[in-house]
Amino acid sequence: MRFMMVVKATQDSEAGVMPSAELFAAMARYNEELAKAGVLVAAEGLHPTSNAIRISYPEPGGKPKVLDGPFTEAKELIAGYTLIDVKSREEAIQWAMRMPDPHGFGQGEIELRQVYDLSEISEDPEALARATETQEQLTRKQRS
Repeated sequence: MRFMMVVKATQDSEAGVMPSAELFAAMARYNEELAKAGVLVAAEGLHPTSNAIRISYPEPGGKPKVLDGPFTEAKELIAGYTLIDVKSREEAIQWAMRMPDPHGFGQGEIELRQVYDLSEISEDPEALARATETQEQLTRKQRS
């Protein structure tokens, strides 16, 4: 079961404030623990939305609309993520509870979301085979 730990943004992360050396070291240790346990898939921080682009589809069948950041409501934005592959929801919660406060100062908030398995999205064997092949290509690329 894959889970994404979504680190919510704060005003500081949206302003581009980098973590302290202590927080960076704590996060690195945490990611090392995840890697040693064999559950880490990816873990990365995101640039503030001042550099972001949002693409929306305001009309069914219409052209997408492009909007440049920054975007408002920092608490609704994402500052980073960690993707883990674990055996259960309970294990995902345990790992999420061990993450250091991602922003320090008691401002951190993590949203834990399960990633869909392809078989939960489609029953079409051809579509599943194509999607599986794409995922396998990505995995091979990451390992090389």
